[in-house]
Amino acid sequence: MTTITGVGQGIGESVRRPDGIPKVKGEFAYSSDLWADGMLWGATLRSPHPRARIRSIELGAALAVPGVYAVLTHHDVPGRKVYGLEIHDQPVLAFGEVRYQGEAVAIVAADHPETARRAADRIEVDYEELEPLTDSRRALDPETPPLHPRGNVLRHVRIEHGPEPGEADVVVTGEYEMGMQDQAFMGPESGLAVPAEDGGVDIYIATQWLHVDRDQVAASLDLPPEKVRFTLAGVGGAFGGREDVSMQIHACMLALHTGRPVKMVYGREESFFGHVHRHPAKMRYEHGATRDGRLAYVRAEILLDGGAYASSSTAVCSNAASFALGPYVVPSARIDSYVVYTDNPPCGAMRGFGAVQTCFAYEAQMDKLARALEVDPVELRRINAMQTGSSMPTGAPIDCPAPVAELLRLVSERPLPAPGGPPPGGVANVTRGEGVVRGVGYAVGFKNVGFSEGFDDYSTARVRVSAAHGEPIVEVHTAAAEVGQGLVTVQGQIARTELGIENVLVLPADTAVGSAGSSSASRQTHMTGGAVQAACRAVRDRLRERAGGRELDPELIAALVEDDPVEETREYHHRPTVPLDERGQGDAHVTFAFAAHRAVVDVDVELGLVRVVEIATAQDVGKAINPQAVEGQIEGGIAQGLGLALMEEIQVVDGLVRNASFTDYLIPTVLDMPPVELDVLELGDPDSPYGLRGIGEPPTISSTPAVVAALRDATGRELVRVPVRPDDIVGL
Repeated sequence: MTTITGVGQGIGESVRRPDGIPKVKGEFAYSSDLWADGMLWGATLRSPHPRARIRSIELGAALAVPGVYAVLTHHDVPGRKVYGLEIHDQPVLAFGEVRYQGEAVAIVAADHPETARRAADRIEVDYEELEPLTDSRRALDPETPPLHPRGNVLRHVRIEHGPEPGEADVVVTGEYEMGMQDQAFMGPESGLAVPAEDGGVDIYIATQWLHVDRDQVAASLDLPPEKVRFTLAGVGGAFGGREDVSMQIHACMLALHTGRPVKMVYGREESFFGHVHRHPAKMRYEHGATRDGRLAYVRAEILLDGGAYASSSTAVCSNAASFALGPYVVPSARIDSYVVYTDNPPCGAMRGFGAVQTCFAYEAQMDKLARALEVDPVELRRINAMQTGSSMPTGAPIDCPAPVAELLRLVSERPLPAPGGPPPGGVANVTRGEGVVRGVGYAVGFKNVGFSEGFDDYSTARVRVSAAHGEPIVEVHTAAAEVGQGLVTVQGQIARTELGIENVLVLPADTAVGSAGSSSASRQTHMTGGAVQAACRAVRDRLRERAGGRELDPELIAALVEDDPVEETREYHHRPTVPLDERGQGDAHVTFAFAAHRAVVDVDVELGLVRVVEIATAQDVGKAINPQAVEGQIEGGIAQGLGLALMEEIQVVDGLVRNASFTDYLIPTVLDMPPVELDVLELGDPDSPYGLRGIGEPPTISSTPAVVAALRDATGRELVRVPVRPDDIVGL
């Protein structure tokens, strides 16, 4: 239970987060800190092969280890043996064959974590190794044998926008590639499952979507959903990587089998195998323009590697197609977006969700086009910028503010940082700056907010007003996952603003209240904020009825509810959307969020070293509910975009992950992050609570291409793949 109190802590205020101080002091309880008397520890045996047939599994040696209480395989799954966010295609425990390195084959419960791990190592699996399918282009070939009954092409979205592409005065083409990025959250997967007296199970878990987890777990346990109760435990970051089930079903199976609480905690290496990643992409683009710089047409082919199982790949494929042109007016376009199955690690949701991949490609194309036309790259973007009323390539109009030109103006007119500063290489002092060149690059991007294509996206909130010691108290109860974005604080701010009551309790998120949807797609403040607002207003209406015309104040409210609390539950639904048709047309998205970035870099062109000197950004957030949290979200998103540009990639060779550790998978540190100069616009979305928009994803989308554009400016090299390596810069 989280208490938020104080005067002037409503929307628009930089309210201090209640979890901030405990996290800084190391006192916050994360899911990995959970404990129960008599609990056992779970461990997972994973496949060492990217593809193999399972001939047999021998459990005897593992069961003989003292302290082992259970060793389970797919035979022990009581209900549905496969799960998935959109398509049920991933085995709870592998049967028949394994399709990626790290796939779960068996699970163990023991009285000590090391005992569980040793027992798992003693399980004998007889594998017949098969040749893995790891090339996404080969997977696209209809002659390639299928990995799944549905074939290797998981989805193909074709968008036909406007007339057939015609002639253009200037044409530029390019092929671009993006590597596999990991969410790299600090808290690995963990949770505690506790068997219940009614034959059900209670699980305390770090996740992004309590109800969809519950439904998948219940189906595999062959239990009614009401007997599978989820409570959100402390989450150490998510970024899309916790939207899929990881160890939830496994922990519950072991708890029900043994009749004891079971805790599972992944190590860092196992975490790399235990969650989905950002889709690697291969993209081909052709842009045509008139001599005056106006886009005439775009052709694009986008190929996403979905890995072994579907996860949310079908939605990522649709998003990549929808945002393939960028925030520009394009009269004619033909876009083909594909996502395929391979024997690489499964890919799914990650911050930016399809729009990150295409933004890198289309912004590189805009810079190439600017060079061909000999015009300023910012001016080219301004000439073609979307505005309110412009059309998406799906045919739907942009009804919300679309300040693309204004965002570009803000970042381009900011003073450039002064020359100098430490050279690339930092404390290593590997250069005296002889080969250092400064570069400046720009990018602009956008993305949808909320779920799309006809999904009934909603959130539920229950608000209760009671009194204690003559003071009114508000309780807010939702199932919305606080994954570090500050949602608990926002719920309290909304309740305080709507009801004028200082004391607000935000109850733990669990499945005892209706679904709040996922903490993804930049939707949670919009959707759950809307539900809390609606429930508060329903409570306020009832209080006014009781007041009989008297002005509501805290003292009166306390008297009105002292013996009879007021409680209301409301759902908030955004406006309806529709699936894309066979030509990729339809009003598929709710609303949109826009951002622009300017990156300044120093590059040692002799050594391939890079220092990002400064990033300037401008973003329309609709309404800054908590301005300080907005700033934190934007800076955090830029850090992930910078990481993708320069260092972050899961190295997969022939289906095998080569760098499953933070020693070898590099993420930006405080020494890598530059100062961020920030402009926040609050133009207001007419169809959202308080006019707010999603904030978390746009900072990641266009920061990556801005950094790479600055590298191109400094080096003169094309740099068509991210992350950019030192040898790309020096041309080895």
